[in-house]
Amino acid sequence: MFVAPALILAAAALWGERARAAYISAALAAEPATSPLPATVIVPVTRGGPELRGALASLRAQDYPSYELLVVAAGAQDIPAGALPSGVIVVLPDGATAGATDLLLTAIRVSRKNTQLLAFAGGSGEYSQDWLRALAAPLAREEVGASTGYRWFLPEPPDFWSLLRSVWNAPLAGLFGPGNAPFAWSGSFAIRRDIFFEARVPDFWKESPDCARGISAAMRAAQLTIAYAPAALVAFNGRVRAAEFFRSALKEMIDARTDHPRLWWQAFAFYALQCGAMAAALAASIKGSRGAEWALVAQWGLTMLKGTNYAILAKAQLPARKAWFDRFAWVHSVWVPLAMWMWLAVMFSSLAFRNKRV
Repeated sequence: MFVAPALILAAAALWGERARAAYISAALAAEPATSPLPATVIVPVTRGGPELRGALASLRAQDYPSYELLVVAAGAQDIPAGALPSGVIVVLPDGATAGATDLLLTAIRVSRKNTQLLAFAGGSGEYSQDWLRALAAPLAREEVGASTGYRWFLPEPPDFWSLLRSVWNAPLAGLFGPGNAPFAWSGSFAIRRDIFFEARVPDFWKESPDCARGISAAMRAAQLTIAYAPAALVAFNGRVRAAEFFRSALKEMIDARTDHPRLWWQAFAFYALQCGAMAAALAASIKGSRGAEWALVAQWGLTMLKGTNYAILAKAQLPARKAWFDRFAWVHSVWVPLAMWMWLAVMFSSLAFRNKRV
């Protein structure tokens, strides 16, 4: 009941990585545009932390000929002292604002008139010098409405829960490849200014407290695709404790079940089948079944190979972090079986929350 379907699905998932690897390799090798669109990079800040300085410094150092960097916050108290590098424009709206989307709309209104590309980043993470160029490249294609990057956790120094978060997050990063991305990620996405208004993104933002959800919904309504930009992958250095890991993972799964129910149920079925097969094969192995031992080895081998491929592709997208991958990429192989049980446990827990976001 479990082992044969689990092995077939694991093999199919590993085989599917070939197309993603080819797409990422081609995107990273492509020549950058010689005359990219004038751009505005917008960073909304609410209760900025110590990581804000590093994020803004990396965004200020983009290899891009014409762009401005706007930091928008409800008040000066949200921006820590010394966090702003030179050349950053700060926008403080008049009066209180309701949320991040209000801050973004304010920044768009005050952005310079010649801006043709709107890019959005977060107040944490490390952005490569090619981040903005990478987001701009797919927008030249007619069918593409928006482009997006994603995140990869590289804790430094590492600990158990922080490394486990990295392994946990890898399958999410694995959703992004050729074709239409499943969603735009709020910490790294871009859209042309004309499409922003033609697709009525501000109207969708009024209905959603999350800017990325609004962009994703607007692109679906306009029948435009969201293209993944591999070089726009964002590195996160921070560490996390057990409670924070589970709280964040549970929130993501609750939101995913509401926003992407089909994708959520597919993932739940996959992990339920894989963990069921793992338990069945382990139980039969303890009873002396040699076939079950080989089945367990095959299943672990396939899933660990896929985890290895996740890390290899992430290393290619984050060449500046090669040293980290050389030391710790092995966890994306060895810890995959453990991470699968974590996925199943968190997804099962999220069933207690019906059509809610937390």
